[in-house]
Amino acid sequence: MKRTYLSITIMAIVFLTSGLSAFGQELKGVVYDLESSNKLRGILVKNLSTNKQTETDSEGNFKIEAKANDYLRLSGGGYEADTIFIYEQGLRRVYLVRDQETLVINEVYVTRLSDSRLASEIARAKNDGKAAEASQQRGGLRVSPSRLFGRRGKQARSNLDILITERDNRTVDRVFTNQLIRSMTPLTDDEIPLFRDGYRPSLSFIQSASPEDLRIYISESYTQYRKENPK
Repeated sequence: MKRTYLSITIMAIVFLTSGLSAFGQELKGVVYDLESSNKLRGILVKNLSTNKQTETDSEGNFKIEAKANDYLRLSGGGYEADTIFIYEQGLRRVYLVRDQETLVINEVYVTRLSDSRLASEIARAKNDGKAAEASQQRGGLRVSPSRLFGRRGKQARSNLDILITERDNRTVDRVFTNQLIRSMTPLTDDEIPLFRDGYRPSLSFIQSASPEDLRIYISESYTQYRKENPK
């Protein structure tokens, strides 16, 4: 009888714990201007999964109930609306772009873009960097010298490389997570970012690897990391 009560108690604890992980999580974030890094007040933040919404305060901060796999929509204040996907808990820093403003691409700015903004910039760079375009009057393709040799076309193709690299890194990082690395190694919170950056696996590996393959990769990479960074 005692064993039965114990089993029921354990099941209840597991149920409550899993319930807390799925519901009632409060996500905190800060919204910035991409160019100036100024914090933005009065930006509407809406959870598209629950329709709950809030606004950023005078310091750009917001709190909203959200969990993994939810989408947040940010809009208002003269900035282009943007959508972010929640795939990991923790403080979110969101950077918005002013309406009608041309984005200056570099590695620092690209890391600040939300996934939806990154996708739109990739599409824009692909279009601006095309050297050929369809000709409706004459049929077939027509090479555009301005796009092929012009500064805008060259810059767009350079931007595209940076943008795609960032997109691929994010795809990898959603699997190669801090939590997974922390569960398998004694790395500190200060060391994990260095480890992730130095030993990030390739996109092709992540797309084909099994969970066991990934665990072996982390274990072997940690051994190499310690050889290169002895305590």
